[in-house]
Amino acid sequence: MPVILPVEGKSPLIPEDCFVAENATIVGDVVMGNACSVWFNAVVRGDVHYIKIGDKVNIQDGVVIHATYQKSPTNIGNNVSIGHNAIVHGCTIHDNVLVGMGSIIMDDCVVESNSIIAAGAVVTKDTIIEAGSIYAGVPAKKVKDVSPELLTGEIERIANNYIKYSSWFKQ
Repeated sequence: MPVILPVEGKSPLIPEDCFVAENATIVGDVVMGNACSVWFNAVVRGDVHYIKIGDKVNIQDGVVIHATYQKSPTNIGNNVSIGHNAIVHGCTIHDNVLVGMGSIIMDDCVVESNSIIAAGAVVTKDTIIEAGSIYAGVPAKKVKDVSPELLTGEIERIANNYIKYSSWFKQ
């Protein structure tokens, strides 16, 4: 069974159609949208501030989502894929975003819609990721625009695939 616990009287709200892996952890003030998945060893820790997650968000294996006490909550839009071992901390991610494996998005960053954070990128505090952009490197910088092919071939494809993958575990 996953670890799903209240903190300070606030319990996670997880719709019935979401998949939560048996060793995932979700605690505190966490509100998830529909058709989400939280994969193996992922941690969504709404203990120090709220975490709001939209519809059709996949939080892949080993991801950590947290916030900063009384300062920076975490807001995640719809149709977002957060790759294996990424850290999303006290920031805002808009709709249709791919967060690459092992990347880090720090406090008070905003990732605008239709964007990609490359694997291993470090998005430093207060960075604004322009809509439709790919950011890579340490610290992350814009490297190019997201093409229509990347939008449908990667961002949408991965989000849709994770709905399919999670269905395999719900049977």
